[in-house]
Amino acid sequence: MTSAWGNRRARAVGVTLVGTLTVLAGCTADRPTTVGSPAPALRLVAFDSCADALAGLRAAAKAAVTPWGLPGADGADVIAGGARTGIAKDAAEAAPAGAARPAPAEAGHSTTTVHEAGVDEPDLVKTDGRRIVTVQRGVLRVVDPVARRVTGRLDLTTGPADPIRYQAVDLLLHGDRALVLVSSAGRPAGVARPAGGAAGPAIRPAPAGPGSGVSKPVPPVDPPGPDQITGPRLVLVELTGAPKVLGEYRTDGTVLDARQVDGTARVVVRSAPRLIFPARPDGDDAGRIAANRAVIDRSTVADWLPRYQVTAGGRTSTGRVPCERLSRPDEYSGATLVTVLSFDLAATALTDGDPATVLADGNTVYGTAGELYVASDDRWRSFPPAVPEAGPGSRGDAPKVAPANWSAEQRTLIHRFDVSRPGPPRYVTSAKVPGWLINQYALSAWNGHLRVATTTGVTWGPSPTSSSTVYVLSTDGGTLRETGRVTGLGKGERIQSVRFDGPVGYVVTFRQTDPLYTLDLRDPAAPRVTGELKISGYSSYLHPLDGDRLLGIGQEASATGQVRGTQVSLFDVRDPTRPVQLARHQLDSPWSEAEREPHAFLYWPATGLLVVPTGGPSGRPGGVTALRVTDTGITEVGTVNHPAAEASGWDGGSIRRSLVIGGTLWTLSGQALQANDLTTLRPLTWLPLT
Repeated sequence: MTSAWGNRRARAVGVTLVGTLTVLAGCTADRPTTVGSPAPALRLVAFDSCADALAGLRAAAKAAVTPWGLPGADGADVIAGGARTGIAKDAAEAAPAGAARPAPAEAGHSTTTVHEAGVDEPDLVKTDGRRIVTVQRGVLRVVDPVARRVTGRLDLTTGPADPIRYQAVDLLLHGDRALVLVSSAGRPAGVARPAGGAAGPAIRPAPAGPGSGVSKPVPPVDPPGPDQITGPRLVLVELTGAPKVLGEYRTDGTVLDARQVDGTARVVVRSAPRLIFPARPDGDDAGRIAANRAVIDRSTVADWLPRYQVTAGGRTSTGRVPCERLSRPDEYSGATLVTVLSFDLAATALTDGDPATVLADGNTVYGTAGELYVASDDRWRSFPPAVPEAGPGSRGDAPKVAPANWSAEQRTLIHRFDVSRPGPPRYVTSAKVPGWLINQYALSAWNGHLRVATTTGVTWGPSPTSSSTVYVLSTDGGTLRETGRVTGLGKGERIQSVRFDGPVGYVVTFRQTDPLYTLDLRDPAAPRVTGELKISGYSSYLHPLDGDRLLGIGQEASATGQVRGTQVSLFDVRDPTRPVQLARHQLDSPWSEAEREPHAFLYWPATGLLVVPTGGPSGRPGGVTALRVTDTGITEVGTVNHPAAEASGWDGGSIRRSLVIGGTLWTLSGQALQANDLTTLRPLTWLPLT
């Protein structure tokens, strides 16, 4: 079929941002705004010396510090009383969700579902059609998909208490090399990205539970020593013959995410200063702040700069990010730092990573072939103060409500790196927009512009004030400037999913019903809503199909907005003014990991096969449901479950990923890899991974 807008999937790559911007609030959805001049800039400034850097860091941190430490350092290394602390974020709103288009299938095998074709993302399992590679309980295994047997095994653990045994471990694959990304060596993370990512982080902490993939309760970890690097561990593995370690890299912080173009991997790490604040200093809040500022005054520049340790060829070297690699925007708190590391996966060992560090926070990563964006929002500031609900006999433990006059600034800072050339990335610019992102799919670079979708306002309570906006930012010329916007989307609701597809945008918001908005973005000076479809429930993951159709996976809901389980929808978006729901299929499942994790979603276009993981009843391990998608409908083909799932309980029996090689469907759980016939789903091979 031919789109009403022509070939809307043509894309441009290698866009270069060369300016800065502050975006302010706009007008309604049916009255898009055009802005023809740049807004006030966020300048990029380098420190003149390490002494200058220390003075600036101290001043910023002292201004930002609270009675309980530095704010917003979620998952980082700010320490209070010897224990790591941070501000928890709402998992549902911070989760990686949204739509993703898989990279083109090669030679009869599927690839990881990713945001941009040609830009790979780390995941729990990788295949190049010749081999399947995964890490379970700290052991890397290589599987021959033709012989259907394990041909290589490499134990990456350093001992029985190594946290890698209890973490989900992501991989990147290039030729005969795999880069293993362990989120943190110092404290175990869960196995799944929460319902983010972004982010969200690529490997984010999540609670253990039935079917989570955690083999047993995580044992306590001894507090790290003052000189111990307790952050991410990256391992470069040679896969030819018996797998072997070529090199290891450790650094401070937490892996946020990574992107790979050809053989170059860019790993984004978030860290924080290594400061120990008094656990319970005497006095009131003013006294606590004074005590914390005294700690900051005693800090050295070494307490702030991320450290690293490289091991290769039996030799270990250490170092820190040099002061000249540290950049700062006009506004920064000193609480968090974002470092982008670059590694050549074809090399014989890992290097120091050519680090480029910015004084900024980060929770969402988006990348194209030539640019990398790291975004952070102040969502943690959006939680209202703890105010007891008023009423007769109310007590201190009464339900909490937001005060009527409560408000907080909601904004997203977007930092752009130029990665179009080999070597270290170049930090180019920062932009600021109101609101917060749902995930990386709320960002999209196309035809010299960056599109950004955010939600602002209060999303809870009987009278929510939220609405959503799509901003179009030009990346041409000497500044980054807004050219247009569409606001007023989903008033009283929040974004559940976003998909940009060339000059087209799809935005789903939800409170009680699901408005699916279609946007015409061909003219960056006049973006506009062209269609709206209201149905029950919502889609939290959108997947464009050839022929102007759109798959959505999310939750069915009642008329009052109560969710009723996982639902797959097929939309006809050929006419952008009249999107139509062609079919819906409700799964026998309360939830699916694919609703919030694009990597768990598999669509095989050669046969129209859709494979969706399902949540087990009452927390029991789940399997996958296979569906057939046609031009007009969705039918169920069958289900796949792993034999050990019923007996596994907490032992990782849930199927997490699916992939296709030739005529075989492979499924991965914490227990095993299983091969099934792609057409009949008949079981073929069971390969235990325990």
